[in-house]
Amino acid sequence: MHSRHRRVFAAALLATAIAYSPSAAQDAPHASNLVFRSSIDVVSVTAVVRDRKGRTVPSLSREQFEVIDAGQPRTILDVTADAASPTSIALLVDGSGSMRIGAALESSRAIADGVLASLDANRDAAALLSFDSRLLTLQDFTSDFDRIRGSLFNVQAWGTTSLYDAIAGAAGIVSERTQNRRAIIVLTDGADNASEYTPEEVAHIASSIDVPVYVFSLASSGTPWPGDTITPHRRSTLAQLAHATGGDFIMADTPKLVAAGIQRVVDELRHQYLISFEASSFQGLRRIEIRTRQSGLKVRSRGWYQGSNGE
Repeated sequence: MHSRHRRVFAAALLATAIAYSPSAAQDAPHASNLVFRSSIDVVSVTAVVRDRKGRTVPSLSREQFEVIDAGQPRTILDVTADAASPTSIALLVDGSGSMRIGAALESSRAIADGVLASLDANRDAAALLSFDSRLLTLQDFTSDFDRIRGSLFNVQAWGTTSLYDAIAGAAGIVSERTQNRRAIIVLTDGADNASEYTPEEVAHIASSIDVPVYVFSLASSGTPWPGDTITPHRRSTLAQLAHATGGDFIMADTPKLVAAGIQRVVDELRHQYLISFEASSFQGLRRIEIRTRQSGLKVRSRGWYQGSNGE
């Protein structure tokens, strides 16, 4: 039986113990009332580095990185990179009504199958979640990827699209995984039309618990449902959400783009750096930027972390 979450955000609330206060976040106007009750002394941030040709750069040292915390440099305590570390991926498949149109649902199954084929059953794990106005767990984390492939046919397309709420709830579920290499892969053809939470709030939540979000924008044919078309503005919003978490937005209009997108996601998860630094004593969300001292390299990582409460 499917695990039904009465409120899709409940998992994230449990995972991060969110309360509300008018002065919680620094430089975060859309989530200024979020406080995470935690005490963090050392922050670990995953980061991916690419060169000018888009290739991952796997062998940088601690001295080649910089951490900028709310405009101020932080001392880096450690930098590690291990391509053999286990990975946990949550596949989050759009199950709203618009997915019945064209080949969107079939495309989501094909992309999910491609992602699963790239994983190693001896060390990696994956889960399958689906959403419309609810978040459903169709398959808990497992290394038996055939079970997930079978569960993909249980995705039912109907109802409205609570995309942002679903991402937030999925982030809470994935945050319980102990692996540093973890991610949400969202497979959707439509824009949000029913969420309670804004993209900015969801980006801060997923970012603060270091769960990168990769969004595959699926191609669909025929006439989309009203409000479900991904317009350029909505694409930009989804891309900004994904990038704020350290993830990416991937157009999946053609088989070539799909294959390249899957390879990109897997390549990034296999070539992440784990960068550790001492947390600020500020209570609330802190904006961070990871840089390299080497010219021509671009770093992508989450944009926020949760500061210590000073207790």
